Amino acid sequence: MAQNYGLGRGLASLIPQSRSTGQGKKISEPKGDFNYFGAKPGAADVAPGNSQAQTGVQEIEVVRIVPNPHQPRLRFDEEKLRELADSIKEHGVIQPLIATKNGNQYEIIAGERRFQASKLAGLKTVPVIVRDATELQKLELAIIENIQRHDLNAIEEAKSYLRLADEFDLNQDEVARKMGKSRSVVANKLRLLHLPVEIQKSLIEGKITEGHAKAILAIENPEKQRALFEMILKNSLTVRQTEDKTKEISVKKHTRHVVVDLEAKRIEDMLAGTLGTKVKLSKSGTGGKIVIDYYSQEELDNILSKVHI
Repeated sequence: MAQNYGLGRGLASLIPQSRSTGQGKKISEPKGDFNYFGAKPGAADVAPGNSQAQTGVQEIEVVRIVPNPHQPRLRFDEEKLRELADSIKEHGVIQPLIATKNGNQYEIIAGERRFQASKLAGLKTVPVIVRDATELQKLELAIIENIQRHDLNAIEEAKSYLRLADEFDLNQDEVARKMGKSRSVVANKLRLLHLPVEIQKSLIEGKITEGHAKAILAIENPEKQRALFEMILKNSLTVRQTEDKTKEISVKKHTRHVVVDLEAKRIEDMLAGTLGTKVKLSKSGTGGKIVIDYYSQEELDNILSKVHI
């Protein structure tokens, strides 16, 4: 192919690079602006009723096509889907779907959104490149297609990485290599799944950005995370403002901890000086306890006399 979309052994491996003649010689595919589905935009595009199908592309009945069970994308924008359906009505399906044959059906590997839009447009058949793929490949390619098209929200992407790791027993390094990402990118996406559910939901719905979510993760306490989240929504905080708030919260927590320790030490020293023995003060909320050490009956009697008991 003329363009390299960084798919490596992913989608690119499912597209034919050349074909053989009867004399055993290879004929390269036409050069030009090919996309990673193997379809060349322009006159050669496969559209409904086009009798000149591309090499490797079949017209498959819509009723025989089923979605990819590994599809990581859970939300499809209805308005954009209808816009695509209108475009398909006008111009046909420019990029073929990629699917694997499963009995009498064809399971989508890549092209779920085009498939849904084609059904909305009322198409009876759609162009499909049929390829063999393992379950791991199906999941990998479904994730790759959506990520490269920026179709997944951050939570869907994180859940895709988690599913890839869990179902195929991969560690973060292996997931990162398969997705063409750095390990830190994968790790940071997975951290988003530790946020409270309502914050994840708002990230999916676009009420907050991934930058907001990462800033919230800087706070460990879930209740404080929720409080900051509410502040973001109420005051329309930017990511920078949110990051500043997390720093304020962290500094206040540290300062309060130091002040409490100093106060406790002051009281311990005062009591120890008065009673003549070691004293330990432990605070818990608004209460606490005082532990007074003594090592003999005489010492206990001495302490009791000093507290007038």
